[in-house]
Amino acid sequence: MDISVVVPLYNEEESLPELASWISKVMDENKFSYEVIFVDDGSNDQSWQIIGKIHQQNKCFRGIKFRRNYGKSAGLYCGFAKASGNVVITMDADLQDSPDEIPELYRMITEDKFDMVSGWKKKRHDPVLSKNLPSKFYNWTARRMSGIKLHDFNCGLKAYRKQVIKSIEVYGEMHRYIPVLVKWAGFKRIGEKVVHHQERKYGVTKFGIERFIRGPLDLLSVIFISKFGKRPMHVFGVLGSLMFVIGIASALWLGGQKLYYTWHNIAFQRVTDSAYFYLALTTMIIGTQLFLAGFLAEMISRISPERNSYQIETETEDNQA
Repeated sequence: MDISVVVPLYNEEESLPELASWISKVMDENKFSYEVIFVDDGSNDQSWQIIGKIHQQNKCFRGIKFRRNYGKSAGLYCGFAKASGNVVITMDADLQDSPDEIPELYRMITEDKFDMVSGWKKKRHDPVLSKNLPSKFYNWTARRMSGIKLHDFNCGLKAYRKQVIKSIEVYGEMHRYIPVLVKWAGFKRIGEKVVHHQERKYGVTKFGIERFIRGPLDLLSVIFISKFGKRPMHVFGVLGSLMFVIGIASALWLGGQKLYYTWHNIAFQRVTDSAYFYLALTTMIIGTQLFLAGFLAEMISRISPERNSYQIETETEDNQA
């Protein structure tokens, strides 16, 4: 199969028939073999009934329905698990992503040999204060922290080689930073394509103010796990040791200063009357706690069933007579 299209959705009953018709038209014009997987994230409107009707009319369309709302990452995870196409394309169900972009995205994966191509909504039709400015800030932060030179990490319109989506695990709110997960899995050919962003035709956005809090926290999580997930002692141990050394050095300096003044009969306040004594003590305690946290995390990492889980690209095979 050429293409699998994964479409996570929540309460998009108005846009689904038009989206299905549009995707079918593009696929038929380009003679692609395809499947479309709608993932209904616990909608409380008629979305699932409409998906059923679409499936009856065209068996290339099928659906997955959650009992409750789990979020976009869960929808992508389950859609990726079911996808069987050589190229997997994701898009939103609100008609703001154009299916007309599919042929070029497919070409970039199959001919230009990209592992992943991310859409870039260069001209957005979203509110400036509530979406455009926060999006620019998060994208700038993600570029600086991940080293991936993309303009739009969270664009729903993306294309992947099949091997890529079978090698990553999208969870929590990590759909915003899939390029980081892809890079972490060892796929380095990540491209970008300017895509047409359309104004919302039906309904309202499903993402609220909480994304401003969850987004940065999830970015910090994925960066930390990608760098130190298998070696937590490298960060906690180093920080803990550094703080403990600073604390013990400060304590020794205070003690040495007290001995010096005592030796020369110079009046000096008690060590415990100095604020620096308590700062040194606090620093040593925090350093010890960080070191122990790193040690415990290292122990947990070593007994994890995935401690030796690595992404293997290929290997030689012995010819057998």
